[in-house]
Amino acid sequence: MHMMKIRVPMAGTCGAALLAAISGAACGETLVERGAYLVTTIAACGNCHTPRDAAGKAMSNMDLAGGFEFDDAPIGHVVTPNITPDSETGIGKWTEEQIVTALRNGVRPDGTVIGPPMPIRAYRELSDRDVAGIAAYLRSLKPVRHAAARTSYIGPLPPGYGPPVTHVDEPPPTDKIAYGSYLAGPVGHCVLCHTPPGSGGPDMSRAYQGGRELPDFGKPGAATVSRNITAGSEHGIGDWSDAQIKRAITAGIRADGTKLARTMPFDWYAKITPADLNAIVAYLRTLPQQKM
Repeated sequence: MHMMKIRVPMAGTCGAALLAAISGAACGETLVERGAYLVTTIAACGNCHTPRDAAGKAMSNMDLAGGFEFDDAPIGHVVTPNITPDSETGIGKWTEEQIVTALRNGVRPDGTVIGPPMPIRAYRELSDRDVAGIAAYLRSLKPVRHAAARTSYIGPLPPGYGPPVTHVDEPPPTDKIAYGSYLAGPVGHCVLCHTPPGSGGPDMSRAYQGGRELPDFGKPGAATVSRNITAGSEHGIGDWSDAQIKRAITAGIRADGTKLARTMPFDWYAKITPADLNAIVAYLRTLPQQKM
């Protein structure tokens, strides 16, 4: 997987440096607009942070208000938090810098560690512009008053995710493969769902080979297993056309016409821009064929 250049200081934070780094971004898009795009498409935050109705569909009037519950065998009984800016039940008292710290370093303002399934391992590689954009967008949302319970973990939480990350370079969209890797890895965290478990986390030596058991978000109590999405024909998606891969991503329909589980956030992916979708597919085409 393509890795971003990450600068990690020995200690402390540098919110001012982060803002300075993104202030000169060569793009007409505002931070809030960039964050809105990421949260509602590739990052698919609502896939976990929005409660669902009896049919397993996200409730549109409760966007990001938390309270979605599911059992994930290695983790426990997961209850997702409210990430709207409600001051009592959400993150309304968090500053944008504190949101950035939570996303990148997995630490809340009170110093507690954010546990799985929050994809902190992937989010540590979010670029300065993108992590700042997500924080700005979350702060801009209409608050939703909705108290959610806490996750009940089976085992202890990790003590942390490593030294604080304060700067990450973003690959240029013109480098289609590198940018597709960035979208599929840090932003969309596809790699965390489509990689089998190892000791203490995903087995990155088998990245994107599938085989991870996940709760089926469309069928409470049921489970699904992630697919191998490497370029292999026998075990991956190498014999799928670009159009078939895009249909699976954006409509949840496999090459053979069968439907994917709603754990795959195709309702959000449907709004990915054509350029970003092309980059993701181009990157998947580069993943080496590896048998399970």
